[in-house]
Amino acid sequence: MPDIDRILTELGIELPEAPRPVAAYVPARRAGSLLFVSGQIPMLGGQLIATGAVPDAVEPKTAIACARQCALNALAVAKAELGTLDTIAGVIRLGVFVACRPEFTAHPQIANGASELMVQVFGEPGKHARAAVGCPSLPLGAPVEVEVTFAIK
Repeated sequence: MPDIDRILTELGIELPEAPRPVAAYVPARRAGSLLFVSGQIPMLGGQLIATGAVPDAVEPKTAIACARQCALNALAVAKAELGTLDTIAGVIRLGVFVACRPEFTAHPQIANGASELMVQVFGEPGKHARAAVGCPSLPLGAPVEVEVTFAIK
């Protein structure tokens, strides 16, 4: 059985405190053997790590780091909900939203910031289905938002 806390430590990752919702929704909802984590924006220490659209206000490299932070926040929410990440059997799907202009088409590269983290943490069970979508704006001016569906043991 994997020890996800040990894996995180080996990767040099310390999960942030689970972000609180910014509106009328719950951070996560369990349905049978699935855990749906609400969309996470790149908050760290109560602040967005970047704001604005990609690539005009936020460089793609920064947006990739934002997607990774969104995924870390999703893991923190899952851990708060489940008590441990060791009950996660795998990552089913990521929905990645990128604030950008219509001509921007590198959504998949931005989304890799979240996808690659899930595979680093969970290995083969971290491989997932994904949507990477461009949109005109995101909550609080975030450049990226990530929602996650986990399979639970």
